[in-house]
Amino acid sequence: MANNLLNRYLFEDLSVRGELVQLDTAYQEILSSKDYPGALQSLLGELLVATSLLTATLKFEGSITMQLQGDGPVSLAVINGDHDQKLRGVARWEGNVADDATLHDMMGKGHLVITITPNKGERYQGVVALEGANLSEVLESYFERSEQLKTRLWIRTGELEGKAHAAGMLLQVMPDGTGSENDFEHLEQLTDTVKDEELFSLEANELLYRLYNQETVQVFTPQPVEFFCGCSRERSASAIVTVAQEEIYAILAEEGAVSLHCDYCGTSYSFDEPDIKALFAEANDNNKTIH
Repeated sequence: MANNLLNRYLFEDLSVRGELVQLDTAYQEILSSKDYPGALQSLLGELLVATSLLTATLKFEGSITMQLQGDGPVSLAVINGDHDQKLRGVARWEGNVADDATLHDMMGKGHLVITITPNKGERYQGVVALEGANLSEVLESYFERSEQLKTRLWIRTGELEGKAHAAGMLLQVMPDGTGSENDFEHLEQLTDTVKDEELFSLEANELLYRLYNQETVQVFTPQPVEFFCGCSRERSASAIVTVAQEEIYAILAEEGAVSLHCDYCGTSYSFDEPDIKALFAEANDNNKTIH
């Protein structure tokens, strides 16, 4: 069984490229941080798959953040991923979200913000209207407008053996201009036959052979995908000393400790009075050294 892997592949005779990502624990860890409603779990899975697939299209080192914002019960759903396929995500909602809620039921009037941040170079941000029945259609419209490249996505979420799984595929005409529309439509029709269980459980080579056994497919070395938060006690401490001391000590007097909670992984970091005094003493010493 292929889990938490991204595979890139090429149709050698058709000038079309593809991607396949299959996620289990990377998806499950994101869901474990909060008690998300079922429909929102699915939406986060779709966003996770989409971010992984888009991150794999990067030709440079950097990251992509995909952020759904709206005025519906779900105000925010965001996934961040980098070129190493390290991903994290979170969502915020209020009130009831029905199990059969659609993207538009959850987000209301909203949009998708795609932020591409190279490690070297300028950041790019695109805002995409939520036009389409689901996230796949929204992103296909984005590719058509921004990249002018014919692109299709298949994104599935669900359960296998009682555990959450998410997977997806992407087909895209090669930018060299040699791909034909008929070739692409042929591959679309083949990919449309893929079943959820196949996506969740089959190794990439077996799945691709089932779908495209009449084609010459070059499959590259798979890339591991993992949940990675990056929060730490040290980072939390650094955040505390950026706040005015009187404000921190007021929280300390009222709460007995200053606690920071990470929405991405659910970890909490607590600092008592001796911790806080030590942090500000160290920060003051560092400031004197700099000056």
